[in-house]
Amino acid sequence: MALLQLLLLPFRAPLLVVLFGVALVMGNHWTQLQVDLANARGMTPQMFWTVELVQCLVVVVICTMPDLLMRRLSLLMISSRVISLVVTLLLVITSGIYLLRLNLLADLLIVSSAVLLARLDLTRVGFVPPSLVMMVILSLVLFSGIWVGYLLPSPTSSLFATG
Repeated sequence: MALLQLLLLPFRAPLLVVLFGVALVMGNHWTQLQVDLANARGMTPQMFWTVELVQCLVVVVICTMPDLLMRRLSLLMISSRVISLVVTLLLVITSGIYLLRLNLLADLLIVSSAVLLARLDLTRVGFVPPSLVMMVILSLVLFSGIWVGYLLPSPTSSLFATG
């Protein structure tokens, strides 16, 4: 019975399907971007995909476990004003440098919005497993969509093909 409920979950929470669709489009888009970056900057495909997938994993962790992360960070910052200042400066400086140097912020915002909406939709239908299980489920949906998008051909390749 529990397996049937899991199989019916995409029908009860349609934003889970939207998350898969967003991941599919992003995987296809990143495939094209990988080719462009390999030609322009000499970035290896392994490095590109490692960075992209780690960013996606970080987005899923932040979106599914905010209570656990914030509790740990708060306990660390309460212990000392110096640690509080160092942690705040570290977060602001690294996130500022990250946002200034990368042009992929829009992609991460789209992915994080889709993850948050899927999580909200799952909560709406009453599917509220522990945070770690929710993270695994959303990661599987996101990474499988990216993988399928990677395998799909480019939609613009047929438009510019010489025949």
